[in-house]
Amino acid sequence: MKVKSSFLLQLAVLLALPIGACAQSADLDKALKTMDQQAATFKNAQADFDWDQYTKIVDEHDHQKGTIYFRREGKNGIEMAADVRKEVTQQVNGKPVTKLVPTQYVIFNGGLVKVYNIGTEQVTEYNAGKNKDEFESFLVLGFGGSGQDLKKQFDVKFGGMENAMGVNAAKLTLTPKSQKVRNIFATIILWIDPSRGVSVQQQFITADGDYRLAKYTNIVLNGKISDDAFKLKTSGKTTVVRPQG
Repeated sequence: MKVKSSFLLQLAVLLALPIGACAQSADLDKALKTMDQQAATFKNAQADFDWDQYTKIVDEHDHQKGTIYFRREGKNGIEMAADVRKEVTQQVNGKPVTKLVPTQYVIFNGGLVKVYNIGTEQVTEYNAGKNKDEFESFLVLGFGGSGQDLKKQFDVKFGGMENAMGVNAAKLTLTPKSQKVRNIFATIILWIDPSRGVSVQQQFITADGDYRLAKYTNIVLNGKISDDAFKLKTSGKTTVVRPQG
């Protein structure tokens, strides 16, 4: 999902580095190697999520919960599906009762993104086209992506070990090398479970200060996921919209 200088440059100045910096480099390499090991055997993943979308200009948080699925498609491709829900409070027998109500289904397969909005019964399809590889690179951050691929696309800085979702996780701060990607997210932070090589928490931050903080629980790796999880659950009244551009 390369430290700021290249590996060869690190070797050249190794003797000049303080002990703390050397230790951080070793910890970073350890975290990336764990991700490499996970990527080598990755078939699929399932997790419950809690998304906090923060918009700075209005100082507003939008919380969503649900379940997300990933699975390997062929040698390099990835499929993703998400059942998105929101908390809704209703009065039941004169008492407020909060429950999760499905609001969206999202599917990504073969470069096509489909978003089904349950309230409007509308499916919006987006063709990733030339951006397919970049889109997939975001999907596999911490779920099936290798540490080596991470270093190819981002400058990676080790931020120490930090508690995230009850795990003493390796905190990695990513700066996209591509200006095109930086225009979308200026910084990405991953909290990697050192024992499993997967992300338990992620934060995608824009240059404007907006962010999405994603927290993952009940993570299951290489389990049995039904094909139905990767199909849109639409009604017979559904309309399809394909935005241009």
